[in-house]
Amino acid sequence: MPVSLLTAGAFVEFPVSEHTTRSYVHTSGHRVRLQSTTRTSNRPREKSPPVAPAAPAATRVVVLVSGSGTNLQALLDAIAADPEGYGSRVRVVAVGADRTGIAGLERAERAGLPTFVCRVKDHASREEWDRALTEATAAYEPDLVVSAGFMKIVGKDFLARFGGRTINTHPALLPSFPGAHGVRDALAYGAKVTGCTVHFVDDGVDTGPIIAQGVVEVRDTDDEAALHERIKEVERTLLVEVVGRLARHGYRIEGRKVHVGE
Repeated sequence: MPVSLLTAGAFVEFPVSEHTTRSYVHTSGHRVRLQSTTRTSNRPREKSPPVAPAAPAATRVVVLVSGSGTNLQALLDAIAADPEGYGSRVRVVAVGADRTGIAGLERAERAGLPTFVCRVKDHASREEWDRALTEATAAYEPDLVVSAGFMKIVGKDFLARFGGRTINTHPALLPSFPGAHGVRDALAYGAKVTGCTVHFVDDGVDTGPIIAQGVVEVRDTDDEAALHERIKEVERTLLVEVVGRLARHGYRIEGRKVHVGE
């Protein structure tokens, strides 16, 4: 049976048995949900013993880090704490970094995960680095890529391969205070509340569609370090929750809106 052409917002059907097809729902060219349907037939069916349905495959996640890897650790802890629940739906398959000698890579190695490093200075141009990062990530066939404190902006090759599948965390309530100094900028502006955002990555700086946000009160006694530490606590919890929801329920992106499980 021929496979229908992949188009944004369409179903692509793959026959898995005489009566059943498996359909990947696509939006903007990426898989977001798996569904099975059963066809009826006029032929009498032979009786067969009941078979337990196969468990859905875990979502394969590559995590990109540049520093301490606390968000990575939050994901690993959630998987270890609930192997039959969260851990059955989310699987970290590799950890990549843009530098060596960081705690995030050490966390991955202690967990027995494969790692890779793509340093910008090892490549002749930023474009060449982006292609190398893309290929290194693609080698692990991820369903999702999590930029967890990854301090590099990915380029067009990476987004062409993983656009709509790469999520990032940011320590402010976007669209306010984007960029590398979100916590400092919120304090300087006199904001009374700030927080963190989990969003999809696009070709801008912290401009992609927002998935979820967490709010943190700004205290009169806060300096940048104290405020950032409270934001990171909320950020870790929010990231674990978002990755789990995307893995369990699927999602679709329409313009700037992200719909989970609809």
